[in-house]
Amino acid sequence: MLQSDDVVANAAPSANLRIISRDDHSISRSQISDAALKVLYRLHNAGHEALLVGGGVRDTLLGLSPKDFDVATDATPEQVNQLFRNSRLIGRRFKLVHVVFGREVIEVATFRAPPTDEHSSKVASTGDQGMILRDNVFGNREEDALRRDFTVNALYYNIADFSVYSYAGGWDDLQHRQLRLIGDPETRYREDPVRMLRAIRFMGKLDFSLEPATAAPIPMLAPLLEQIPAARLFDELLKLFLAGKALVTLQLLREYGLLGHIFPATEQCLQAEELARNIAENTMRNTDLRIQAGKSVTPYFFLAALLWPALVRMQKEFEDSGLAPHPALQKAADRILSQQIRHTAIPKRFSIPMREIWELQLRLPKIQSRKAKELLEHPRFRAAYDFLLLREQSGEDLQGVGDWWTDLQKREGVPDSSRQAYRDDPPRKRRRRSNAPRRP
Repeated sequence: MLQSDDVVANAAPSANLRIISRDDHSISRSQISDAALKVLYRLHNAGHEALLVGGGVRDTLLGLSPKDFDVATDATPEQVNQLFRNSRLIGRRFKLVHVVFGREVIEVATFRAPPTDEHSSKVASTGDQGMILRDNVFGNREEDALRRDFTVNALYYNIADFSVYSYAGGWDDLQHRQLRLIGDPETRYREDPVRMLRAIRFMGKLDFSLEPATAAPIPMLAPLLEQIPAARLFDELLKLFLAGKALVTLQLLREYGLLGHIFPATEQCLQAEELARNIAENTMRNTDLRIQAGKSVTPYFFLAALLWPALVRMQKEFEDSGLAPHPALQKAADRILSQQIRHTAIPKRFSIPMREIWELQLRLPKIQSRKAKELLEHPRFRAAYDFLLLREQSGEDLQGVGDWWTDLQKREGVPDSSRQAYRDDPPRKRRRRSNAPRRP
């Protein structure tokens, strides 16, 4: 990428605004979705500033294909909502507009000011630890750029002249593949502790380094993650492990002392047991391979694998106290899931199949049973079989049970399960379409 030395003279020194002209960057409108272009042009034609911002700009400049495009504007959420019939207002902490085009959603945010401004009434609501609770404080483009988290996310593509606006050194950091927080790192992490997880995700996804001052406070501030709502952490968890870089992400989470605050039982096992480390790493490695091959991955499988070593530990404790294996496993599953959902919510659509996979690990070794073949018809058999192979791959001696089930499937003419490992839930029956006219 070529660099331009054009600098706007009237920009505030702290903003460090740099304009990269159309000829000096690689973004083309052909790389932007039609839906995003429609939003940009309608806002622009209505007299508003309209710019792509954040990851869509960053990833396009890096030669990647963004998953979505976000738009920033000086129009208020209500003004945006009035411009688009296919839009809806969302959010309490941050008020946004979603403009819906079929399955694609373009998120439109009004420029925001920094969370506190001593010289005006622009003050956001914060908690005791400095966490921002509500922030509908609107500002201008420069203020919006300086309140973003990382410099490489303070990049704007202006539909008016097709230039890229870079703030706070974001363009240079992008060239050097470096993540750096805008502002004081400790303050920014306290405002939103999830920024620590975002740092890890971007490091793994983009293969960026973390600027030393940005990295330094993370181990000390990691406990702040326990203040984040469990549902939000679950959403972040999916972003962390379903971006095709799950293995390196797991390693980074451990390196920076974060995993123990989102998966405490898992981190305890990883510190103590080689088998637990092997299971976690093989799970993430296999997940990455599937994503890179364009195959689907369901979260319940890797969640079941991450929690399995802790489940086995607790099951043994219950067995030692006199419980039979099956009720001991059920009781251990209750306890482990109850503990985990305090940190990351796990919806029932995932926790139920997790339990089924775990319980089938007790049934699959019973290959002498006359009812063994019936397990082939179990809706969770494929996932449980893959889980069994994962345990063997990780070094657990299961006396050849995996090979027995592999051979049985071949004899019974069952399709090769390796093509469907980690597959999604079994498809539901489709409702028959009626020819009767729809109700008005």
